[in-house]
Amino acid sequence: KEIKFDENRILQHLRQQAYLTSGVKLTFIDAREKDTEIYTFYFEGGIKSYVRYLNRHVAPKHDEIFYCDVEPNGLRIEAALQVTAEFKENTIAFANNINNPEGGTHLVGFRTALTRAINAYGRAKGMLKEKDENLTGEDTREGLTAIISVKITDPQFEGQTKAKLGNAEVKPAVETAIGEQFGRFLEEHPRDAEAIVGQALLAAKA
Repeated sequence: KEIKFDENRILQHLRQQAYLTSGVKLTFIDAREKDTEIYTFYFEGGIKSYVRYLNRHVAPKHDEIFYCDVEPNGLRIEAALQVTAEFKENTIAFANNINNPEGGTHLVGFRTALTRAINAYGRAKGMLKEKDENLTGEDTREGLTAIISVKITDPQFEGQTKAKLGNAEVKPAVETAIGEQFGRFLEEHPRDAEAIVGQALLAAKA
């Protein structure tokens, strides 16, 4: 009988969409009110800015935010991450700008690549000794803030709410792309890499 719009919910969604589509300006006006505030969202930095926003109240372990944007075989893969001093992981997954709270194949590929790259770098630089076991996924994701976003021609979601992406081909594509890009980032930013691997080693000891 009566439609009620939740202003905060709409603003949260518009903010998210503006981060996911860098360079696009979104304006919100609530015409129900006479003296309403006008909200405008515009983020040149895209999901890199999104990670910075999510980490605004926490202490990052390193300065440089990892970001990549690649298109292998017609699939667009965008990712950004930064490790913080927090204990919990905050990774948000999207497919075609739709939030997937239950993750899916893109998230599995992203996490696998992350763990493998951190272990490989730790071994190569002697931070992980021969006798040491590999760091687990949980170790490498402690304090992680990350966005993984894919754009795909024919997305297959599990369930009506599109909570989980099911495309099998996305996992290896994301795993390969993120593995290469994040591995290169670690090599090119040794101070940031040392902080990231160091955080994972602390988590493993704990």
